[in-house]
Amino acid sequence: MASITRFNPFDETIDDLFRGFFVRPVSYEGAAGAAQFRVDVAENDKAYTLRAEIPGVKKDDIQITIDGDTVAIGAEARNEKDVKNGDRVLRTERTFGKVYRAFTLGQAVDETSAAARYADGVLELTLPKKAAVQAKRIAIQ
Repeated sequence: MASITRFNPFDETIDDLFRGFFVRPVSYEGAAGAAQFRVDVAENDKAYTLRAEIPGVKKDDIQITIDGDTVAIGAEARNEKDVKNGDRVLRTERTFGKVYRAFTLGQAVDETSAAARYADGVLELTLPKKAAVQAKRIAIQ
C-alpha cells in the first residue's frame, strides 16, 4: 500500500525559507520601536544612581541634561566605515543612529553635585538629591 502525505504549505521548510525575510535588520531613527538602551535606576537616602548600557558610543557623543527631577540621556553611535579596498559587506547587525531616554525621579536632583562616569560601554550617573524644603508656617494676625 502506498503512503500518501498531505501537502502543507506552511510546513517548516517554507517557514525556514522566509524566517529572516520579515525581520527588520536595521533600526531607523524615529521609527516606532527604535533602538533603546537599557537603564537601571537605584536610590538611597542621599542620591539616585543610574547605570545605562550604551555600547559603541564615544563619551563625547553622550549628552546628559538635568532639569529639576527630570534626567535625560541622549547618545549618537556613528557609522564608521570598516570596509577595506576590495572587501564587501555581507551582513551588518550593528545599529547606528541616535538614542534618547528621559526619566522623572521622585525628588529634585542637585545638578551641581551630579557626577558621570563612562567605562566599558556603561554610563554611571550619581545624582545627589536636593534637600527637601520644609514648609514654613505663617502665623495669622
